[in-house]
Amino acid sequence: MTETPRPLAGATRQIETDRVVVTEWRFAPGAHTGWHRHEMDYVVVPITSGELHAFDGKMTTPAPLRAGVAYNRPAGVEHDIVNPNDFEFVFIEIELKP
Repeated sequence: MTETPRPLAGATRQIETDRVVVTEWRFAPGAHTGWHRHEMDYVVVPITSGELHAFDGKMTTPAPLRAGVAYNRPAGVEHDIVNPNDFEFVFIEIELKP
């Protein structure tokens, strides 16, 4: 029996300037970003409260997030982000160009 592939999260670029890229990410239940590497420092502002799972290639780490409470990460982070919730999860990502 083959496993049903997970849907990909939807990304909508809202702004791009010479200094920042702002993207809205929408994750249906079970959706994921796909494996990726962040080439820029970034800030995430959750619009939804809930939990996302970050898979770093070795282990999955739960990340409880609260609407409006931002966090940041440096360039170089590699992972796949998954929505394990039974509801849509939304966040805004702000990438800082060097």
